[in-house]
Amino acid sequence: MNNHYPFELKPLPYAYDALEPFIDTKTMQLHHDRHLLTYINNLNAALKDYPELWGWSLEQLLYYNDLVPEKIRTAVKNNAGGVYNHNAYFAGMTNDATQKNQAAAPNLMRQINTQFGSFDNFKIQFKTQVLAVFGSGYTNLATDQSGQLNIINTPNQDTMLSQNLAPIILIDAWEHAYYLKHYNLRADYIDDWFNVLNLSQAEKNYIGVKQS
Repeated sequence: MNNHYPFELKPLPYAYDALEPFIDTKTMQLHHDRHLLTYINNLNAALKDYPELWGWSLEQLLYYNDLVPEKIRTAVKNNAGGVYNHNAYFAGMTNDATQKNQAAAPNLMRQINTQFGSFDNFKIQFKTQVLAVFGSGYTNLATDQSGQLNIINTPNQDTMLSQNLAPIILIDAWEHAYYLKHYNLRADYIDDWFNVLNLSQAEKNYIGVKQS
C-alpha cells in the first residue's frame, strides 16, 4: 500500500458491519468508500502535475506543507489532512474485545490515570471537547515524544502534525460520521464510539511516538 503518490484507499481493518450496533454499516460504507476516497482522489489530482512531490509521504506533505508549491498548497493540506485523519479514525476502532480492554494499553492507561485521575474522568473530559467542536473537525488525544497527553480540537481537516504532535486517539466530529444513525445527537455518537475504541491501537500509537 503506497504512502506516496498515487495514494490508495486502505481497506478497513474489519468488515463494514463489524462495529454494529454502535457504528452502523451504511455509515461505514459511505464514510470509507466515498468520503475518504474523495480525499484520496482529490489529493492525487492535486499532485498529478508535480512529479517532484510524488515521493513525499502523506506525513511529509502535511508537515512540510509550506514547501509545497503555492498553487496546490491548500488543496494538498486539506486533502492530505482528510486522508491522514480518516486513516487514523478508522484504525482507531475495533470489534475485538481484547483490543478494547484497558489491559491492552498499560502504558497509555498509566499516563491517563496520572493526568486525568482515571479513564472515566478522561472520557468525560474528552466528550466535553468533542461536543465543543463547532461545525466540522476532530478531537484528538495527542502527545509529543515526552509522553505528555493533551486533548485538542482541530477544525476541518487540520492535523496534529503542524503542532509537532501525534494523535493517539482521534474521533471524527463531522456530521457525516454519525448522522445516518445518530441524527444530530453527537453526544450519543460519542458514547457509542467509546464502545468500539481500539485501545490496543492507541497503545501502539503512544509507544511509537515515545520511541521515535
